[in-house]
Amino acid sequence: MTVCVSVMFEQRLRSWREMPIRWADFGALHRNEASGTLGGLTRVRRFCQDDAHIFCTPEQLELEITACLDFVRSVYRVFGFSFHCLLSTRPASSMGDSALWDCAEQQLESSLKLFQERWELNPGDGAFYGPKIDILIRDALGRQHQCATIQLDFQLPIRFNLQYVGADGQMKRPIMIHRAVLGSLERMIAILAENFGGKWPFWLSPAQVMVVPVGGSSEAYAQQVVSRLREAGFMADIDDDHGNTLNKKIRSAQLAQYNYIFVVGEKESECGTVSVRTRAGQQIGQKTLEDVMKTLTQLTETRSNEELI
Repeated sequence: MTVCVSVMFEQRLRSWREMPIRWADFGALHRNEASGTLGGLTRVRRFCQDDAHIFCTPEQLELEITACLDFVRSVYRVFGFSFHCLLSTRPASSMGDSALWDCAEQQLESSLKLFQERWELNPGDGAFYGPKIDILIRDALGRQHQCATIQLDFQLPIRFNLQYVGADGQMKRPIMIHRAVLGSLERMIAILAENFGGKWPFWLSPAQVMVVPVGGSSEAYAQQVVSRLREAGFMADIDDDHGNTLNKKIRSAQLAQYNYIFVVGEKESECGTVSVRTRAGQQIGQKTLEDVMKTLTQLTETRSNEELI
């Protein structure tokens, strides 16, 4: 992908007015990991990465790095992750002029100071083409994972002779930033699954609502409830198995980690309500379907990790 975006950049003459140019790609990547290092979804040979490449001028560099860091923080706050940053500097085997490396490291350090989050120096662990900021998070088992990364690349624009027309009419060299927020999507899914222990927050859950009818006469109303929930974009199912008792149906929905169980009987059918329970076993009671759907929409839009309606 890095080579592709370089070829895309040089397809025509670029102007300083276009900068920064930001291109993102969710492409499949392959890495020939040794078989002994593979583990679940956290380390695989084929994965997808929320990759992005940003071309900017030297004057725009600090603002772009700061914007990338703010983007990372906004995403990780949604998941409730705490994190800290590592400033990885020039390794023993590196490309390019020392002055460029010094300038790049100073730019990253300046951005980290403005970011005002915990960070530490990680000497000699930069990429061979430039220094980088690695963001580390902890999963539910206490293991650290490097997910997000922000890397400066002065070398690739030199190698591909990438240029743009500056405000003074002279040809200038852009700076490239490699940016990933989630990193490997497979690894992030594994971290989230362990972090939530399978109890996904409502907005992220693949099993949001189970509707349980009480008796055959309420099945038609239960189907209406499911249809309205699905039309509103919610993941809703119905347990119309006549061979199970009400308690068994509720217990099965809780074990399947449905966020909410809506029990409906004749009374609910007549009043247009649902009897709400949580997967933790809390009985919230009867609520109108309209009120419940408003609250579910709010939970989704705010990406709240709260469980109560």
